[in-house]
Amino acid sequence: MPDDRPETESTFSLVERAHRGDEVALERLMARHLTPLRRWARGRLPGWARDAEDTDDLVQDALLQTFKRLDAVEIRGPGALQAYLRQAVLNHIRNELRKMARRPDIGEFDGLEIDRGLSPLEEAIGQQAVERYEQALARLRPEEREAVIGRVEMGYSYEELADALGKPSAEAARKAAKRALVRLAREMESTGD
Repeated sequence: MPDDRPETESTFSLVERAHRGDEVALERLMARHLTPLRRWARGRLPGWARDAEDTDDLVQDALLQTFKRLDAVEIRGPGALQAYLRQAVLNHIRNELRKMARRPDIGEFDGLEIDRGLSPLEEAIGQQAVERYEQALARLRPEEREAVIGRVEMGYSYEELADALGKPSAEAARKAAKRALVRLAREMESTGD
């Protein structure tokens, strides 16, 4: 039987369908979250870690593992799945970094050195600014935090952000993101003092 549900079906609805074993819903969830999470992960990893294992594969593995256990996940509100998936990807990244640290040194790299430099986010705004950003982000209300992370770190469109935050329209999501960014800027100013 063909599936005639719209592509814009809410994340909450897709999660409910996936809980019931609907493979199409699971595929749509994966498609909806894979690209933004890849962008988010690339911005968080230092260069040497990105080179060690393809970030795309790492994120996809984390999502597949998480979605296999989706029936054990309780989505309680707007942005909850997004936050849960981000944490799952972060945990998967940490596990991979631990594995790398335990690997024996192979020896000479024939002039190739591992770049232990900063992540792209740290390069763009500096380590102290990243710390101020993280501290300010932690002081925001959960919905504000999700709006900032969804829009800035994950690159969600306003339509995607509306779905993630449970907003009725892209315009409502745009306004929520704008308010959250203004509050974040104030918090970062107070952290810088």
